[in-house]
Amino acid sequence: MGFPSHALPAANAKPANMQEPSMIIDPNKDAPQPPQPSQRQDPPGTTAEMTPTPDHGEKTYRGSGRLEGRAAIITGGDSGIGRAVAIAFAREGADVLISYYNEHEDAEETARWVDEAGRKAILVPGDIKDEKHCQSLVDRAVEEFGKLDILVNNAAHQKTFEKLEDISAEEWDVTFRTNIYSQFYLSKASVQHMKPGSAIINTTSINAKNPSPHLLAYATTKGAIANFTAGLAGLLADQGIRVNAVAPGPIWTPLIPSTMPQEEVESFGSNTPLGRAGQPAELAAAYVLLASHESSYITGAVIPVTGGRPML
Repeated sequence: MGFPSHALPAANAKPANMQEPSMIIDPNKDAPQPPQPSQRQDPPGTTAEMTPTPDHGEKTYRGSGRLEGRAAIITGGDSGIGRAVAIAFAREGADVLISYYNEHEDAEETARWVDEAGRKAILVPGDIKDEKHCQSLVDRAVEEFGKLDILVNNAAHQKTFEKLEDISAEEWDVTFRTNIYSQFYLSKASVQHMKPGSAIINTTSINAKNPSPHLLAYATTKGAIANFTAGLAGLLADQGIRVNAVAPGPIWTPLIPSTMPQEEVESFGSNTPLGRAGQPAELAAAYVLLASHESSYITGAVIPVTGGRPML
């Protein structure tokens, strides 16, 4: 059962602490530099325990009405990339159903920012490995919003392993069911309600083209997501539903300190040409573009947001 929707302030309200944009910023210095402080969390991790705190665009993202009146589902919307996308979508005029596992405090914080933008936030916890739950997410969105225009398949599970024999069949199954089965379940349920002009946006990864050996299960699903995106785009093109993906590189989210070894957390992002991890806010514009009519001739595409690591 989901949480109730939140109170709705004036539409497109500007947060009181919104920063004024500067003229030009060096991307090498636009975010915290590694090394990150040593830190460890239990999966799936929480934003409040992270140092430094991730930037989701709370003080910087400015909307311009590009998604005015749209209704969206965002999985993994409680934190990280999902929170950044929820904030951006709301400031662009969309109502948002925030799907998440059990990170209630993080989800409430995301909903607070959606509310502050003057849009409707619906919080629905649960396990997207379950097809019935995925169907219920779509049903709830249609019930609350009267329609469904955008699906963002963003939630993911990952764990690191040093040896192949350390990966259990259960772990492999959990990774696939969370990362790719859920995208199939949600896409199948969503298209029944989508009209021409709607959009599905999947989160793949740099691992789709440059797999990390220690993230074998995760990387394999990310390759599958890229393939799923291309195939589904072709399948839905005649319905006017566009399907695209965003491929993040190393992004500073709770998934990192809760699933990676300490030494990798501390150096996280240093292997990019820009020399740092990306912030969730730095991906939001890609999702907004793919959700909006401005990308009306883009389908079956993958947009890399990788700090310069190539995806060729």
